[in-house]
Parts: sequence; structure tokens; C-alpha cells
Amino acid sequence: MTTLRALALVCTLKKGDEKSSSSLLAQQVLDELARHDCVGELVRVVDHDVAFGVTTDEGDGDGWPAIREKVLAADIVLVSTPIWMGQPASVAKVALERLDAELSETDDAGRPSMFGKVAGIAVVGNEDGAHHVTAEVAQALVDVGFTVPAQAVTYWVGEAMGSVDYQDLDEAPEKTAGTTRTLAANAAHLARLLRDANYPVPE
Repeated sequence: MTTLRALALVCTLKKGDEKSSSSLLAQQVLDELARHDCVGELVRVVDHDVAFGVTTDEGDGDGWPAIREKVLAADIVLVSTPIWMGQPASVAKVALERLDAELSETDDAGRPSMFGKVAGIAVVGNEDGAHHVTAEVAQALVDVGFTVPAQAVTYWVGEAMGSVDYQDLDEAPEKTAGTTRTLAANAAHLARLLRDANYPVPE
């Protein structure tokens, strides 16, 4: 079985080693992917001085090009984001805007650069909005060329305006753990199919 590569783009607002529910759930997805012979890496986007913009390189110390190289090398890309004001975090929006540049990039065969890559989504928050956030992120990822497999979303939403975060739980609730397992299994399955038979080159 061919080893896959996965990249988790964690879009928490918290820097460095600060505890983060988005980072925790992303790591749990990577741990499940490891069971399917997939090597994973987690990147906190906020730690990399990613510039605002919609090109592959905004210059002047932009941290995105190094992240982009990891995206290009990955078979599976997970976007993990908290919910803020019912929406994806601002960091997630910056990352998605930078991925917009891939609309004009192609691989060696002439396909859009994200064709053949699988996307997954992880969402955490203490307010309603997981489905809305999923819809926004999934639409953006599909638009730039990612393929989203069946049930490729895992999330946890606590009590509205509550004080308990996902990272405060003793263990993942079974429903969330179950969706995490399904996300990983389906993403790995689809990634292998696309690696063996990528989409045709657009005419």
C-alpha cells in the first residue's frame, strides 16, 4: 500500500504552543489517518506570517510559499477552524484566499494544481454554526480544485456561550470520534483512487 501524505492547516487564532481545540481535533484526524498508512503534518497558519492576498507569493517575508509547498506535496489537506461569530476564523479565510491563486496554477500535465487532492474539514466552537462554516470552507476548497469525499467533516460544538472547550473534555464524544474516523477512512480511500487515476486534463 502506498503511503499517503496529509497536511492539517490549523486556523486557530492562538500562536505557538497555546492550547487549541482546533489543533487538538486536527491532530486526532491525523492520528486516524495514520491508521490508513498516511503520514501527517500539522501547521498552525498563524505562526507563519502569511500575508493577505490572492497570489502564490506576496513577497517581503510572506510565509505562505513555504506552506504552499507542503500543500502541493500532500495528498490530503485538512482545514481545521474554530467558529467565531458564526463564521470560519479570519485565519481560515486568509488561507482560503491564498489558495484562490491555485485557480491559475497547473501541474506538469496541465491540470489545475489542486486536482487529485482530497480535502477534509474540522470545526470546533461554543456556538452554533458548524454546518455554515463547513459550507463556506467546502465551497472554497471545491472551487479551487480539491475533492471532498463523503462525510469528510468532523466537528464539535459546545453549549452556546458556554465555558467548556473541546480541549477541556476528558475524551472526544463518541459522535465526534466517529465522524473523525469516517473522515480519515474516506479521505484516505479517495486519495488513493485519485493518486492512481487523477482527473483528465481539461481541454
